[in-house]
Amino acid sequence: MLKKLFKKTEKVTEEDVFSPVNGKVVDLSVTPDPTFANKLLGDGVAIEPSDGEFVAPVNGKIVNLFPTKHAIGIESEAGIEYLIHIGIDTVTLDGKGFSAHVKQGDQVKIGDPLVTVDLEYVAHHAKTITPFVITNEIKTIDKVADQEVKKGATKVMTVHL
Repeated sequence: MLKKLFKKTEKVTEEDVFSPVNGKVVDLSVTPDPTFANKLLGDGVAIEPSDGEFVAPVNGKIVNLFPTKHAIGIESEAGIEYLIHIGIDTVTLDGKGFSAHVKQGDQVKIGDPLVTVDLEYVAHHAKTITPFVITNEIKTIDKVADQEVKKGATKVMTVHL
């Protein structure tokens, strides 16, 4: 009788992660910021965006949206924490060229709009390469490299928990 009351739940062992923006994936080591290039904040990929529409790469919760809107923290349903850092030296823009569509605490699904960026403005004042990293400890990551990606549709990482 008790067996019927409790469903067996499967433990999640991996999580697929999709591109937050259209563009080209490159190795994180080419990022012109040693903090990201040396993986001091975590491992992941970098993306050279081809447009300024950034979307949720996983189902989860917005845990941090910097006041300057250049960086977004998302915790996935599996408990993995991701940081999308839009551009390098973009914090100095103080939010100019960025428009947020979410706020801290919002639940998001893959493909939901996060931030729109005036890519031309950002490229004129900073670098557009976007580090996309995992900030908590995980087992391993399978990453794609040197390929064109579509926001919300192309898998860029599989995280093994």
